[in-house]
Amino acid sequence: MKFARHATRALSALALLATLPFAKAEPLKIGYSDWPGWIAWEIGIKKGWFADAGVEVDFQWMDYVASMDAYVAGQLDAVCMTNGDALAIGGTGKPSVGILINDYSNGNDMLVAAPGISSVKELKGKKIGVEEGFVAHLLALKALESAGLSADDVEWVNVPTNETPQVLASGAVDAIAAWQPNSGQALKTVSGSTPVFTSSDAPGIIYDLLYVSSESLEARKSDWLKVTKVWYQIVEYINDEDNLDEALEILSARVALSPEEYEPFFQGTKILSLRLANKVWEDNNSLRSVYGSSRVVDQFNVDQGVYEANLNIESYLDPSFTKALAE
Repeated sequence: MKFARHATRALSALALLATLPFAKAEPLKIGYSDWPGWIAWEIGIKKGWFADAGVEVDFQWMDYVASMDAYVAGQLDAVCMTNGDALAIGGTGKPSVGILINDYSNGNDMLVAAPGISSVKELKGKKIGVEEGFVAHLLALKALESAGLSADDVEWVNVPTNETPQVLASGAVDAIAAWQPNSGQALKTVSGSTPVFTSSDAPGIIYDLLYVSSESLEARKSDWLKVTKVWYQIVEYINDEDNLDEALEILSARVALSPEEYEPFFQGTKILSLRLANKVWEDNNSLRSVYGSSRVVDQFNVDQGVYEANLNIESYLDPSFTKALAE
């Protein structure tokens, strides 16, 4: 009789549970900001492709640095970052794992010189305004290296990236290093200014990825695979020329520009197809590999005192999501 009473209670409890709604998973919170390869997420959002894939995602639009701060504070499950900035954040206390490569900068990051300066060599002994320790600083160093110059051959002026156009216009510096839209604004603001070196001169120096916290990745791996699948649906859509006009309308609306104004920004970003992404995931020491690029920027971070010792690059990158879709 005692067993029967326990069995009856157990069955009653199961019956009660059957009438209750299952706990719904929280939306994946992703921070994204003003960069063409990240604004591209808008296409999936507007077209409802995440819901179609069976994953609920809360994309939160914010300034780039603010998005990284929110991620560090635990307010986001993932954030869109450059490979260098992901290492900087990891090296100072908040590691993450890059699960998909959105793009590499292909001209949007620039070293813009004042009127009368037409080459990197002419910057010897002059002032360069740049936000020290960020990717534009790395690009400027790469530019100097290409011209046979060193960091000691110029005077560095630490300037927030969003202020670089005004600083160049003021005459306080002879060149600035910045990414779009700031680099383009500098060219518009200062008549006669020239991009003497861009990321298209060093393809792969800057990769842009979706970085996920290890906790979220472990708990919701299947959902992150769905997010990755939607990303490549977006890429296929973008790469179809028949969709270009609509794609530019969606992208430009996010930053309140016309499609015509936005198209040059889009063209300066190499968004990677699944096939190209798989090649970039190959581990070698060239800039054509996200591993090789990350090793370069890791050394840059150490040299700049962002953190003291080189990081384990492999722990910050996980190609398995992309590779699973390619099989």
